[in-house]
This record gives sequence, C-alpha cells and structure tokens, in this order.
Amino acid sequence: MDVMGALRSERLAALLLVLAAVAGLVVANSPAAGAVLAARDLHLGPLSLGHWVTDGLLAVFFLLAAIELRHELTHGQLDSPRRALVPAVAAVGGVLVPALIFLALVRDPRLSGGWPIPTATDIAFALGVLALLGRGLPSRVRALLLALAVIDDLIAILLIAFFFTAGVQPVPLLIAAPLVLVFGWLGYRAKGPARIAVIVAMIILGLAVWLLVHLSGVHTTIAGVALGLALPSVAARPVRHALEPVSNGIILPLFAFTAALVAIPSLGGQGLSPVFWGIVIALPAGKLAGITGGALIASRLLPAAERRQALPLGDILVVAGLGGIGFTVSLLMNELAYRGDPGIAAQGTLAVLLGSLVAIVLGGALTAIRSRAARATSRP
Repeated sequence: MDVMGALRSERLAALLLVLAAVAGLVVANSPAAGAVLAARDLHLGPLSLGHWVTDGLLAVFFLLAAIELRHELTHGQLDSPRRALVPAVAAVGGVLVPALIFLALVRDPRLSGGWPIPTATDIAFALGVLALLGRGLPSRVRALLLALAVIDDLIAILLIAFFFTAGVQPVPLLIAAPLVLVFGWLGYRAKGPARIAVIVAMIILGLAVWLLVHLSGVHTTIAGVALGLALPSVAARPVRHALEPVSNGIILPLFAFTAALVAIPSLGGQGLSPVFWGIVIALPAGKLAGITGGALIASRLLPAAERRQALPLGDILVVAGLGGIGFTVSLLMNELAYRGDPGIAAQGTLAVLLGSLVAIVLGGALTAIRSRAARATSRP
C-alpha cells in the first residue's frame, strides 16, 4: 500500500491523532514548553500559527466531515427525515443534560456562565477512538456518531457565537451565504475542458467564504461545514479522495498537537471549585445520559417497522460514551468563559482534560466490548 493509500486508513489516522495529542501534552509540560508555545502564538497575518491550524486547516477536516454527512443524509444510513431524527434529538439531549448538571452543581451566578463547556463533542477524537477499537461494528454506529458529532459541533459553534462572541457581524454572513450556493452550483460543472478553471474558481470561492465567516466573528469551521454540505456528490467524491490523506496525515495531527499544548495547571493550596466538578462530571456522565436518552426518545417516535431496525441500546451506548470526549472545543469555551479569572480557568482546563480522559476510557471500553461481541456473532 502506498503512503497516500495508507493515510486513508481510519486506524492509522486515529493512531497519528492520539500520538500527536500525547506529544502535545508532553511538550506543554516540559522545559521546551516556553519556546513551543511562543511559536504557536506567533502571528502570521491576522492569526497566530495556532489559530491558523485550529481555525484555518481544521475547516478542511469539517469540509470532509460534512461531505460524508451529506452522503449519509442522501444515500446512506440517514437518508430520510425519520432516520435523521435520532442523531438530531440525541445531539440535543447531549447538550441539555450536561448543561443542566453543570448548572445544578455551579450555583454562583458569577461562575455559571461556563455551562456550555461540557456540552461539546470532539468529532476528531471520537471518530478516532471508534476507528481504533470499533472493528466489526455496523457502519450505522459510525454514521450515527458522525451525524451526532457534526450537529453537536454546530450547536457548540452557535453557543460560542451567541454567548462568547462580542458582536457577531451579520453582513459578512449574508455575503457568504450566496457564495456557498455558487460554490455548490460550480460543483456540478467541475468536468470537461473547463474543469481546471472551475476548480480554481471553487478554491477562490471557498477561501472567500472562510474569510467572510472569520470576519463575522463566527468560528470559521462552520465555513467548512457549509461548503461540504453544498458540494454535490459528483464533485464530493474526488474532493474527498484528494484531501483525505492530507487531512489524516497533516491537518488532524497538527490540530491534535496544537490543541493538546495545555500545561496541566497547579492548583496550589486552593480547593476545587464547583466549576471543576461541574465539568468533570457533566462531560462523561452528562453526555452518556443525554445522548442515550435522546436517542431512545427519538427511536420511540419512529414507526414500529423502523423502530425494529434502529440501533440496539449497546451500540447507542458506544456513541454516547464517545460523545463525552470534549477536549478542544470544551477547552476553547473554558478559556472564553473564564478569561477574567485565571484560577477558575486553570481548574476548568484540568476538568476538561480529566473529563475527556474518563470519556475516552469509558467510551473505549464500551466500543471494545461491543466490537468483540459483533465479531463473535459474525464468525461462522
């Protein structure tokens, strides 16, 4: 297998992702941390190098995720409103329950504004753990996790825009919307003699949409989602084929390394605040309960014939367990929520890391158990 073909393997991609995240954590807590963090924060144009990775390159990953989601919504496991109902309701449950747990534990109005922190799912890490441990599971498990994680991240982006962004600018978004439609229209014409010119025009349009979303104050990964959903299947396949090795081999490891450059905070003599407990409990437990409950409620709304074809509870628990991996977006929301209180922000950082680690262990264990059972069932 050539290098490009190997990088299309989800397992290799997941392994690179995990190794890069571990490397980031090690470096951030080593003597080299100062130099590496200074390089990450070095500005190149309007953004720092770190933000070029998390806001720029990561949009390409969301473009690919949206392409796959559109395929599932049109030709795959989620190709009807009734079948798409389950991930949508599960995603909402996975936001509401962690938020309610956090608010129940954090009663101080000065601190309760951090309730969105445990509501996020890290799509890259969740899919990575599933790829590493989920051999033999039905494809519908991955389809549900992908759909749920994308919907969850869209909700997280909206939460950032409405609760942690000082003044969203609507004009750039209004300009970007028709450009997304033109981008999708050009996708049907990326063939024949004019193919190269059309592709160049689409790249220019894609960059323009990204810039407009950035200028609006909304997180730029939503540009990748919008462009991926607008791309027709005839163009989506070659785009995914070309970009998937780049995303798996370069973009996602860089993203994981940059996101994991977090110094584990020293709490000193102060006790753990309710914020710590709100996050560390709400991320794994709240996501597990919220996603499972939402999926079960949605499945009850389906007709009896479709209900019998729904995922069993064990597979839903796999998705719900992995959904508690918050990591990057949760760290971002923690930074935004408590930027005026470094002590609480440090505890929030530690809580996100610990809560996500618990979710990785819990979700990984559930995935391995279900995978082993699925392989045993499939043996002749």
